[in-house]
Amino acid sequence: MRKIILAFLSLAVSVAIAFADESSLPALSKSLPLEFIQLPPGFKIEIYAENVPNARSMTVSPSGTLYVGTRVASGNVYAIPDRDKDNKGDKVIFLAGGLRVPNGVAFKDGALYIAEIYRVIRFDDIENHLNDPPKPVVINESFSKEGHHGWKFMAFGPDGLLYIPVGMPCNVCERDDDPRFGSILRMNPDGSDLKLFANGIRNTVGFDWHPATRELWFTDNGRDMMGDDLPPDELNYAPKSGMNFGFPYCHGKEISDPEFGAKLPCSDFVPAAVELGPHVAALGMRFYTGKMFPQEYQNQIFIAEHGSWNRSKKIGYRVMRVTLEGNTPTGYEVFAEGWKQGEKVWGRPVDVLVMPDGALLVSDDHAGAIYRITYTK
Repeated sequence: MRKIILAFLSLAVSVAIAFADESSLPALSKSLPLEFIQLPPGFKIEIYAENVPNARSMTVSPSGTLYVGTRVASGNVYAIPDRDKDNKGDKVIFLAGGLRVPNGVAFKDGALYIAEIYRVIRFDDIENHLNDPPKPVVINESFSKEGHHGWKFMAFGPDGLLYIPVGMPCNVCERDDDPRFGSILRMNPDGSDLKLFANGIRNTVGFDWHPATRELWFTDNGRDMMGDDLPPDELNYAPKSGMNFGFPYCHGKEISDPEFGAKLPCSDFVPAAVELGPHVAALGMRFYTGKMFPQEYQNQIFIAEHGSWNRSKKIGYRVMRVTLEGNTPTGYEVFAEGWKQGEKVWGRPVDVLVMPDGALLVSDDHAGAIYRITYTK
């Protein structure tokens, strides 16, 4: 009975967060305390755009227009152009509203793709219609309508296919009724030929491809209700299709699940490449491909950690860096922190994005802001 009650509470909290109305979001600060943010020497952080309520996943067009999704029940998508090229958003343009948790955004061939919980839609020729968007084209609406972990990140891979995940609709469970739960899928840009790429994944809200090897890496959020320090969130490496990363039977590198682990051993699955902090809510991740940062940052991974919600002492609320030598992780270290002061939180990083000039953008759904991190020698 205790397990059932805990599972119900976990589901209730998760659904409440996912379907919160915008009117319930915290008021946006007029003066964000960036002086609290600590960065390595030579780096600085500034505001790129404010008043972007619930700013979540980001994508950028070749012209430099930033597009931002949100994760609320009747959600909006925004465009933030920088036409004067002063490295700051000119204004926040409302593109579309009333969408069902439009967290994921991607851009290809002049079109903006938006991932809702149950479908993917496309706005064609959007750059020429920021103030009068066309009617969207529905490219695929075959996804589950389950709200728990139903929000989606989305990105085009180097193969030209659109990759999109389907999270597990639970804290921890088996769902053999639909093999697409707990997976990353991929499809043609027109929505056809939807196929499984990887499974055994609880809920990934960020992935990217190594610039040199063109192989996929992704974050995954660990389950709850195993205590403060277990299990870790994960950074995973998927160089080919068909790999299974173990959920719900195994977590991290070799942590057997207390409820389902007896059914299958961890040796049956692909272990995590890096065990991240427990309950840090690792979301957006990107390889650094710009030229602005020092050489030691080239082809290394930045991860936005949204922060814990059910840990006795908060953890996360920061941007981390994972260092690699080839495909071998060599380090996991803090790059930017300070959104958490003691146990009080004023910001929650969600996504990271490398801009054409090499700056790193960070979205914050708690403060409703986009930050710009730069480096000067």
